[in-house]
Amino acid sequence: MSLLPIHIVAGLIAIVAGFVAVFALKGMKLHRKSGMIFVYAMVILSLTGAVMATFKHQTSNVIGGSLAFYMVTTALLTVRRRDRDFHWIDVGAFLVGATVGVLVMKLGFDAVNTPSGKINGAPAGMMFFLGSVALLAALGDIRMMLAGGLEGAHRIARHLWRMCFSLFIASGSFFLGQAKVIPKPIRIFPLLAIPALLPLVLLLYWLARVLFTKWYRRRANDFFEPTPVPSSA
Repeated sequence: MSLLPIHIVAGLIAIVAGFVAVFALKGMKLHRKSGMIFVYAMVILSLTGAVMATFKHQTSNVIGGSLAFYMVTTALLTVRRRDRDFHWIDVGAFLVGATVGVLVMKLGFDAVNTPSGKINGAPAGMMFFLGSVALLAALGDIRMMLAGGLEGAHRIARHLWRMCFSLFIASGSFFLGQAKVIPKPIRIFPLLAIPALLPLVLLLYWLARVLFTKWYRRRANDFFEPTPVPSSA
């Protein structure tokens, strides 16, 4: 059975659900429901993409699928109620993020040494960008583990920026990476670049709103359940 139809359907669902979640009122039912649909669709999208790329020996796409899986799963784990004890799942996530970051950076240097400056159709600049983001996310994992977890604005920011970047991977891959499947009358690069790059603009917007305003204080209870406090003996 070909995984391509599943991959395509999952990608379309992820893009629609992701944009609904980004624009929906945060913490409300629509945001939560569309967010979970986005997560499930992204997991299917990333895993099927990585598997297909493995058979085609497309290393860059295997790593891209791994990065998408890492970003969306760590974004989800951030909003789950958890105690402040050590979790092996956080160590595992860090190892995935760090490994992907190093490998993508290596691909970037490999692409620089090719006549076209690309590898598997991806330019070196994009490889360096994705690799830097993966390494930055891995550093965030270390920071979170050393601090024993995140609370308040930083916890919300971690969730939102990873979700937005996951959406960017999906939208960029479709509107720019698969532009050939879009009808010619609307296959206009500036037009396609708007939905492809919009998640990055929204990422910056939400980081600024969460970290530099008091918005998070009004919405924190909608995002997270309170962390359980151990009862005294």
